[in-house]
Amino acid sequence: MSLKTLRMLALWEGISYLVLVGICMPLKYLFDIPEPTHPIGLAHGVLFVSYCIMVLIVTLQYKWSFKTMFLAGIASLLPFGTFVADKRIFKPAE
Repeated sequence: MSLKTLRMLALWEGISYLVLVGICMPLKYLFDIPEPTHPIGLAHGVLFVSYCIMVLIVTLQYKWSFKTMFLAGIASLLPFGTFVADKRIFKPAE
């Protein structure tokens, strides 16, 4: 259950990050339209914190190494990072 939740959070956190950086920031700084930045930024912040907490929970539950936990955490700071982490770290072995 926790891994499934982490994968869902990774997807939504990644999408919110791309929307914030790719749409809201250009609207704010290039076109002087700051209104979308606050709600999207707030949603991204909540998703980011939730993702980080869930990485810690899954690390303890699945007994991940420090390296795996670190890479999962760093993924949230890079554009498209959570999508890569989902494919390489979070996807259950088939």
